[in-house]
Amino acid sequence: MRRILILHALLGTGHLSAARALDAAFARFPGVEAHVEDSLDFINPALSSLWKKGYKELSEHAAGLYSQVYRAADTDDAQRAMAENLRGATRGWPFFQKLEHYVAELAPAAIIAVMPVPLALMSQLKTEGRLACPLYGVVTDFLAHSVWAVPHVTRYFVPSRTTAAMLAWQGLDPATLTVTGIPINPAIAEPKQADKLRWQHKLPLDRPLVTIFGGGVDPATIAFIAARLVEQEVPLTLVICAGRNERLLDALAGIEGNATVGLQKLGMIDYVDDLVTTSDLVISKPGGLITSEVLARGTPMITICPLPGQEEPNADFVTLSGAGISLRVPELVPITALHLLESPALLSRMRANAQAVGKPRAALTIAEQVLDDLDVI
Repeated sequence: MRRILILHALLGTGHLSAARALDAAFARFPGVEAHVEDSLDFINPALSSLWKKGYKELSEHAAGLYSQVYRAADTDDAQRAMAENLRGATRGWPFFQKLEHYVAELAPAAIIAVMPVPLALMSQLKTEGRLACPLYGVVTDFLAHSVWAVPHVTRYFVPSRTTAAMLAWQGLDPATLTVTGIPINPAIAEPKQADKLRWQHKLPLDRPLVTIFGGGVDPATIAFIAARLVEQEVPLTLVICAGRNERLLDALAGIEGNATVGLQKLGMIDYVDDLVTTSDLVISKPGGLITSEVLARGTPMITICPLPGQEEPNADFVTLSGAGISLRVPELVPITALHLLESPALLSRMRANAQAVGKPRAALTIAEQVLDDLDVI
């Protein structure tokens, strides 16, 4: 039985989603046992909680400061970045002794890190000769920050050729850069019938469907967009998914649909992919995972409210690919959405462009490559 250790750090949900996607992919191969672990679970619980809370507060409520920190820590010199990242890992190892013991006990055939923190920690172990198995990094945004640059990585799995080109330009060995896309649930590679999904979720078949994923967006922004859309006389169905954002559902309390514009307000759901598949248009923050999922289904996007730093390039990638539009001004969102719905030829081109750059098999491709590498070793 080959054991594959998949490490993430639960700072936001994207890295966990990528890890779970890889877990599901490896489950399709006989004789392989994947283990998904949060590297922050191996440190003092109080410190882990403080780290996660600090990241959440900084990214959600101090976006300007977060952007400054993010950009200040970035460099276009891979060798310099490697040295700095290893120094950071060396300083951090006293807090991660339990993780080293766990890795030694598990004795994995390979380790895959979907977040820079565990990647740097494992790289440090390899630098000191305390880890022999291959190490892989999975970049989960379309622009790789230099914090990903560490030595002794067998391969980096990257979202696009653009990502690979930028990393090579910064000094990483092009031979280590494999373009796969960001790993998403392998089930997204399987076709679904849009009409059947609409019937299943009680969504009208005779009008366009716009889905807004607003879990990480300021509730006032989503409420504004929703209020403007339900005021229109254009027939459409609007679905708003709040996820864990309970404040968003409160903000939407006074907004209702009408005979022309139907409105569904949803909390936590387990059928995000169904909505993406059957939607004519998705409006969302450009997180790496949700962006990859929408592109994989070939659904046009309007990206809004990107997190300064890693999400801004994701939005740019969508626009550059012709698969959607990036908007930074909320007032433009409902106007643009209606314009797109009234322009079927434009929506059709966006859908084709999304299908061209989407990577629905990314997780399976990564699993296949890792197992092929292990067969050679």
